[in-house]
Amino acid sequence: MSVLLRRVCGSAVVLAVVLVLNFFLFRIMPGDPLTGIVDPRFSPEAKRQLAAQWGLDRPLSEQFAVYVREMLSFRFGLSMMTGVPVWDELKNRVPNTVALLLPALALSSALGLWLGTHAALRRGSMAERLTLLAGAVSFSFPSFFVQLLLLMCFAYLWPLFPLRGTTSIPPPEGVSALFDYIWHLALPVLSLTVLGFGGFALYIRNMMVKALGEDYVLMARARGLPRRRVVWNHAFRGILPPVLTILLLSLPGVVSGAVITETVFSLNGVGRFLLEATNSHDYPSAGAAFFLLALLTVACNLGADLMYVLVDPRVRREAPRG
Repeated sequence: MSVLLRRVCGSAVVLAVVLVLNFFLFRIMPGDPLTGIVDPRFSPEAKRQLAAQWGLDRPLSEQFAVYVREMLSFRFGLSMMTGVPVWDELKNRVPNTVALLLPALALSSALGLWLGTHAALRRGSMAERLTLLAGAVSFSFPSFFVQLLLLMCFAYLWPLFPLRGTTSIPPPEGVSALFDYIWHLALPVLSLTVLGFGGFALYIRNMMVKALGEDYVLMARARGLPRRRVVWNHAFRGILPPVLTILLLSLPGVVSGAVITETVFSLNGVGRFLLEATNSHDYPSAGAAFFLLALLTVACNLGADLMYVLVDPRVRREAPRG
């Protein structure tokens, strides 16, 4: 319990540091947040009134107090780009990001698990060499390069998928709207699956090779247990804690990678909103997006620690003595 309490306290310190850095880093960046929302023909008096409306004329200490209150209360204030509450903007975009990332993470992890396990069971075979090659290739290329290549091939040269957007214009109605939505997300999900399965397959393969040589697995084989039971009930169960840990810790990286994916495919999601807010110096929107990303990262780290203990009873987390 004391170790868990220390981890929670450490996570709170991390979030506090993120809050402070989010506030000051955006304000020392070159540029003015009013540039994107003020007409150049506005008079200096109108510009001052607009700055007062957004609280930009207040002392930095007052701005920081308002910022911390808005972040911790999850109100986040109004977006400077749209004038709409930031929470409403995020609420409208989160379903699109979830619909993009969850299928991609599930498909890439399932494919990596299957390929990595079969490669470990067939050491020295063509299947193992192809898995190692495919994993290395998918892990090596930049994400935007692969996505632009897929977009050029399967949306421009062979128009199997749409070039951009989350839905067609005008959007269809009824059941057709669901199929249209899936059609627009199919290529982005495919790109994230291609980019994500390689590292997971290599990790599973290496872990399974090590597990298959452990004494308890060799003992299970000597007892005459079926091969499937030896692989999944003994070897895979032994590597399950680190696999779940890696899966949870990869979630924040997948979410942050949505910035590139949603920008390339012009999807109406949180990642694209974060990029637009950063480019426009939209302090409330960018601060809220980065704060939520940090909160997700900290939650995944704590979840990985708890999951490790739950799936492996041998693990004991005790406070150091002395």
